[in-house]
Amino acid sequence: MLSFKYRIYPSKKQRKRLNSQMALLAELYNILLAKSKQYYKETGKTFGQFAMNKFITELKQQRPELQNVHSQTLQNVSKRISDAYKAFFRRVKEKKAGKKIKVGFPRIKQMVYSITYPQSGFKFRNERRLYLSGIGDIPIILHRAPKGKIKTCTIKVYHSGKWYVGFSNEIPEEEFQSNCKERIGIDVGLKDLATLSNGEKIFPPKFLRKSEKKLKLLHRRVSKKKKGSNNKRKARFRLSRQYEKVTNQRYDFLHKLSRKQVKAYSLIKVENLKITNMMRNHCLAKSIADASWGKYIQMLHYKAWSAGCEVKEVAPENTTKDCHGCGNREDIDLSERTFRCSSCGNIDDRDINAAKNILKKTTVGLTGSNACGDLPSTSLARPKMQDISQKQELYGTRT
Repeated sequence: MLSFKYRIYPSKKQRKRLNSQMALLAELYNILLAKSKQYYKETGKTFGQFAMNKFITELKQQRPELQNVHSQTLQNVSKRISDAYKAFFRRVKEKKAGKKIKVGFPRIKQMVYSITYPQSGFKFRNERRLYLSGIGDIPIILHRAPKGKIKTCTIKVYHSGKWYVGFSNEIPEEEFQSNCKERIGIDVGLKDLATLSNGEKIFPPKFLRKSEKKLKLLHRRVSKKKKGSNNKRKARFRLSRQYEKVTNQRYDFLHKLSRKQVKAYSLIKVENLKITNMMRNHCLAKSIADASWGKYIQMLHYKAWSAGCEVKEVAPENTTKDCHGCGNREDIDLSERTFRCSSCGNIDDRDINAAKNILKKTTVGLTGSNACGDLPSTSLARPKMQDISQKQELYGTRT
């Protein structure tokens, strides 16, 4: 699947209709969630998605306002609840297995901020108008033509007040063809966003850090406004737009960097980092979030296939401590930026040494087995759909 994202400009009436439908979807979500809990208490069984869809049909007779919402959009709510329960039971199973996570039972929603039209309920009038069932023709900016067959359409509003539409498109299978270029290992970090095994270093732009002064000012202005007033609402919009600007700057930088690298190399090896666990370090959490390692690696994964590049992940253990020349292991402090091997006398930059070790580490092939300490590779297995990007860049992945 490939996914595309475009900016839309609904009119005042259309925004009112969209917000009204979102409020109805949130109400329906809470009704179905309560019904699921009650059904489980009475029968000890799960209230399945098919049963929810049947209940929605009956509910529409009692609630005529639901008939103004497209039927498949209503059914998508039952899918969201079904997915939420599946994720809940998965987390319960992982917690019983000893994983330290919060189970998080599905909760009621005050509001939903997206509407999904699976299969129908939308169509293009022309290259400047998108028709939505119950909403009308909405102006759209098609900065690039969508490829393949459109399967779903999702309308989303951000806290900044901007509206977007995302399409998930089905495309024909393509055979992977390597670009036959150089192989590289990448070590991500905070001092340098990415250090390559060939010695190249990418300095982190630190967009959040550079915007902190303005963000603090906007936060103070929000806190000083009267609760529930229009001035408070406007101040929140300005704050949200500043946060969105930071996100857009970061994603734009990462999109350009990842595209450049997948075109320049035939194989990229990165560490399989547990970023969520690393974020628990409150001294480094903000810097890690600002660097966006996870989004960077995700972009490398989904862009690699079309560029003739493979992205493989290796276990991160001891990539910094091992000498890339002889394999000797040295105890090196985090403050020490130069690696010195007591065995072979090799002296190298700490991060470059780690990147060279990452490149040397073995990953599993299509029919091979894991090397000792290594994790399975997913480079040739087309990666799963990822989150929507913030820029006018092709987002998503092939599956």
